[in-house]
Amino acid sequence: MKVKRIVANISTQQIDAAQHFYGEVLGLDILMDHGWITSYGNTETMRVQIAFATEGGSGTAVPDLSIEVDDIEEAYARMKEHGCEIEYGPVDEPWGVRRFYVRDPFGKLVNILMHL
Repeated sequence: MKVKRIVANISTQQIDAAQHFYGEVLGLDILMDHGWITSYGNTETMRVQIAFATEGGSGTAVPDLSIEVDDIEEAYARMKEHGCEIEYGPVDEPWGVRRFYVRDPFGKLVNILMHL
């Protein structure tokens, strides 16, 4: 047996709130919408990965999600432009990423990162 993908599922009664943050700000497309579940994504090929941590690194909290982008400065500017509160960073970390933390509309701590 081979794991083909891993999907993060966020429990909410306000599915439409995802459109602003994940659709408009992060630029993800709606891949599936059944009314009771809406999935966002894109056509990028990703490796299967799941992480377990005691901290988020550099003494930060463990994020609920990590999203890798190709332009961290643009992602940061979009978050600020849309009034998202940045909780950490942006900062260059010693393990070779530049990142910042932000809360999504559901209170999840999201690590936005780019490999340097």
